[in-house]
Amino acid sequence: MLKFQDKETGMNGKHDLKVPLLDSTAVTDSEQAQVEPRKARTVMFKVGGMKCASCAISIESVLGKHNGIESVMVSPLQGQAVIQYKPELITVTTIKDTIEDLGYLVNDLPEQDIAVCRLRIKGMACTSCSESIERSLLRVDGVKKVVVGLALEEAKIHFDPNITDSDQLIEAIEDAGFGADLISSGDNTNKVHLKLEGINSPEDLNIIQSTLGSTEGVNHVEMDPVGHKVIISYDPDLTGPRSLIQCIQVAGQIPDFYNATLYVPPRRREAERQHEILVYRNQFLWSCLFSIPVFIFSMVLPMLPPYGNWLSFKLYNMFTIGMLLRWLLCSPVQLIIGRRFYTGAYHALKRGSTNMDVLVALGTNAAYFYSVYTLIKALSSDSFEGQDFFETSTMLISFILLGKYLEVVAKGKTSEALAKLTELAPETAFLLNLDGNENIISENEISTQLIQRNDIIKIVPGSKVPVDGVVVRGQSHVNESMITGEARPIAKRPGDNVIGGTMNENGCLIIKATHVGSETALSQIVQLVEAAQLARAPVQKLADQISKFFVPTVVVAAFLTWLCWFVFGEAGVYPRSWIPQAMDGFEMALQFGISVLVVACPCALGLATPTAVMVSTGIGASQGVLIKGGNALENAHKVKTVVFDKTGTLTVGKPVVVSTMLFSDVPIQDFCDMAAIAEANSEHPLGKAVVEYTKKLHQQYGSNTEHMTEVNDFEVYPGSGVGGNVDGKRVLVGNKRLMKAHNIPVNPEVEDYMSESEQLARTCVLVAVDGIVSGAFAVTDPVKPEAERVISFLRSMGITSIMVTGDNWATGTAIAKEVGIETVFAETDPLGKANKIKDLQMKGDAVAMVGDGINDSPALVAADVGMAIGAGTDVAIEAADVVLIKSNLEDVVTAIDLSRKTLSRIRLNYVWALGYNVLGMPIAAGILFPFTGIRLPPWLAGACMAASSLSVVCSSLLLQSYKKPLHFQDSQGSIDLSNSV
Repeated sequence: MLKFQDKETGMNGKHDLKVPLLDSTAVTDSEQAQVEPRKARTVMFKVGGMKCASCAISIESVLGKHNGIESVMVSPLQGQAVIQYKPELITVTTIKDTIEDLGYLVNDLPEQDIAVCRLRIKGMACTSCSESIERSLLRVDGVKKVVVGLALEEAKIHFDPNITDSDQLIEAIEDAGFGADLISSGDNTNKVHLKLEGINSPEDLNIIQSTLGSTEGVNHVEMDPVGHKVIISYDPDLTGPRSLIQCIQVAGQIPDFYNATLYVPPRRREAERQHEILVYRNQFLWSCLFSIPVFIFSMVLPMLPPYGNWLSFKLYNMFTIGMLLRWLLCSPVQLIIGRRFYTGAYHALKRGSTNMDVLVALGTNAAYFYSVYTLIKALSSDSFEGQDFFETSTMLISFILLGKYLEVVAKGKTSEALAKLTELAPETAFLLNLDGNENIISENEISTQLIQRNDIIKIVPGSKVPVDGVVVRGQSHVNESMITGEARPIAKRPGDNVIGGTMNENGCLIIKATHVGSETALSQIVQLVEAAQLARAPVQKLADQISKFFVPTVVVAAFLTWLCWFVFGEAGVYPRSWIPQAMDGFEMALQFGISVLVVACPCALGLATPTAVMVSTGIGASQGVLIKGGNALENAHKVKTVVFDKTGTLTVGKPVVVSTMLFSDVPIQDFCDMAAIAEANSEHPLGKAVVEYTKKLHQQYGSNTEHMTEVNDFEVYPGSGVGGNVDGKRVLVGNKRLMKAHNIPVNPEVEDYMSESEQLARTCVLVAVDGIVSGAFAVTDPVKPEAERVISFLRSMGITSIMVTGDNWATGTAIAKEVGIETVFAETDPLGKANKIKDLQMKGDAVAMVGDGINDSPALVAADVGMAIGAGTDVAIEAADVVLIKSNLEDVVTAIDLSRKTLSRIRLNYVWALGYNVLGMPIAAGILFPFTGIRLPPWLAGACMAASSLSVVCSSLLLQSYKKPLHFQDSQGSIDLSNSV
């Protein structure tokens, strides 16, 4: 499982559950002004060219004269200027220009605070839309970096909060023609949404805001005066939701009493997606209501005389009933239902780009307004013979709306895996109140969102674990498959960690909450997956490059198609018999041009990569593999060499005693007792293995271990071992170096035993009693049961496995031989591991590094793909590109295989997207017409365009059926090697 730091605090602990969690009183009006946050902002600059103190004084004096400058501090020694200013009176740009006007070089400090916000974007259709948004945001002063996810419909913006804010960013997006809503601002902090009760005036809101603002642990308070709601960002180490509710309650005074209840905001993304589906569905149905009669009046009834003869009845000159009905039915579709295409095209052209809306608007307008032209000609002439294309316009819009409707439905399914993860946590939990003797006083059912750190929670059989915690009482088996992908339930005992969202199966557990809110493993997983889905894969660059010239090229191709067919027709290049009845050369050429316009689809290209990345990262997370972005996903498929760390990666990471050898007549139990007593105060893993072995020995023989003698004069010899007096005897436990340092002879029998142990990848721990080596323990870190099969499977995939370790050559070589690795680098320090990675990369191979410890983090960063074992350290997890949640080596294979399957799917998506355009455009242009008479009508071309986007999304959805290529079931269960004496 993922390992996160636990910052213990006395606040809200189990002994404090009976007393008020926070003692706060109401704030008076005069006090309110004191807790109001200052509106002044601070900006820091690196100033070059300052030579002495007078330079600093001149900058300070000139800036001090500007209105809005509150304070200026300039350090010529550090070359820095710190300015406090009011943003409503003066801008950062003005401050910077003022200093530059004095002749100094000014640069932003790289370590200056950068804020991050996430925005939900509405109205994106293709890659050109996301690029337009990126350009618009980058033009905003203070924006440093922008990432826009087309499939996720989100933007992540890094900006300087001293220069701009989220409101200006939303305004920039809206100016570009898109909608935007704020999802989150700042880091992923813990937030609670509360509904306020007892509010009678704005003064009540001010009192509550002031009280909350002055509460320790509250970072930000956002009030909604209309809805009487409040959003509070807080530090879970210092406070929690129940504390904040109590804080609001005690803020009230007679006769005003305040209360607050938990408010669950609606899931806006899902609600907006459902609204979008509903809008497209309704527009399609309304379009069909008009389009089907137009199609019948244009294409069906004229072919069925005498049923369609009435349509040819002339009302005035050549103006017929059929023309009138088609125009009346087509106009609402073109001008009202199709207005979204006009709006999209207008905004696209306004910002200097083009998109699908431009193509649709051009194609439908050409058909509609030419048809209107034929109507006018028919009204004004008694001899005009021409055909209108109203059915082209209406059918085209109807098919495009149908395609968009199906596409939105399908796109919603790409994030199903992530949605399932977010729904794993239960809605309620049982909170226990304990007395000083840890006896249960009361039990209350509360919302999971009200759980605070150090709360004591009861989990009954069959219920879900609400938050991350540690078991303090009870035993059970917990099904963690929904988080880690591990199929078998995991035994849980006091001291074991549990993950929020997992299922308790057969026993009652009492846990202490250690991570709540956004700190839980489940929340961290969701945040990682969301970040991965937002990150753009390098393969996306192909679509980005094509989108820049795609639409202009299509427009030119459509114009040339119309021009060629029209000119060749007028010049008599092709026979008149090719022209369909009731059409002339101009009209046929126009239909070919419109077909080229509407058959081309830039949307499918834009969706090819992000939809596949969304599905694969979600599926990976549900199977225990967290992939941090499209870059890691793409690099993993190139891996040809996997470098494994030894301890904790190829091995279990928990040393155990596997055999004991006596070299004296000391009884085995006495020998083990003396060694365990000497090692009792040691923190070394080998010492702990000796103590644990002795406990098992006592259990095996049924002896008592509660009244063991304590060690006296305990000493630690770093790198060698420990020593002390046990029952009047001097006992030393350690390696050969410790024996030599105390002049204790190591006879050949001991040397032989040590040599044999090292050949078997075991570490020898010698025990000397009163200057004589009495015996030795052989300690080993067992190899993970799946390691050998994983190495073999990687070899079958064409991937070379290498082991790098800081251990000695004999142990490293023995472990490598056991798992089937041929190349070993031993006795390597952390920087040496990173250098080995770079040496392998110099040969031209993509290298993956699999590790778990802090000492592996340099190598994880240096590798093309860093894979961290989920049970490893926070540093390793942070440095890695891929996190293997359940610490199982088979997921190394899963990560690489999933990457290969995803990249293969992306290539197939590009084949679908480009295939429609490469094949569809020539057919639409009439390349087959001279030979076969096959022509692609505009409405059918529009259907093909809609089908291309849908096919790409459905192709990505097939990744949801992904199955792991390697499943290892350890039928023997856990390995117990500590019985050989």
